[in-house]
Amino acid sequence: MINVIVSYQVKPEFVEENKLNIEIFLKSFETLNNEKFNYSVFLNNDGVTFTHISNYIDEDIQKEVLSNLSFLEFQKKRDESGLNNSHKVQILEYIGSTNKIL
Repeated sequence: MINVIVSYQVKPEFVEENKLNIEIFLKSFETLNNEKFNYSVFLNNDGVTFTHISNYIDEDIQKEVLSNLSFLEFQKKRDESGLNNSHKVQILEYIGSTNKIL
């Protein structure tokens, strides 16, 4: 299993647009096999930091998710908004959970 956390800050004036862009790509993920991945997005209480947590059963579904056209468009718009070097990617080793992740 592949587990990833991505966090970044956007400018306050881009928060609402970023939320809409996230809704669009999450909706497009519904056409993919959701039994092979989980993707969640959170907004920190500072109001500008977004955290994406994703779990993939294998590299094949990860590649399929990350190459989704709506997701690529979201990334483009997010990056063009100006992230002031706040973008951080972490790969995590899964140890356990109270619920089945995948």
